[in-house]
Amino acid sequence: MYKGEEFLYTGTISELAKRHGVSENTIRYYTYPAYQNKLKKRRKVRNVITVDRLDDDED
Repeated sequence: MYKGEEFLYTGTISELAKRHGVSENTIRYYTYPAYQNKLKKRRKVRNVITVDRLDDDED
C-alpha cells in the first residue's frame, strides 16, 4: 500500500483494511481500474492511496 510515492506497508487485503481502518471492499476498490481512472481525472493527485496487487505464482 502506498500513499502518494511513500510505501506504507504490505499485507493481505484483510490486514491492510484493519491497519488502515477501512473495509476490505475499500482496499479491493483501490486495486480496480475504475479507481485508477478516477484518479486520472483529478486535478491534484496528492495523498492518494494506491494498492498494488501481488499474485503468488504457484509454478
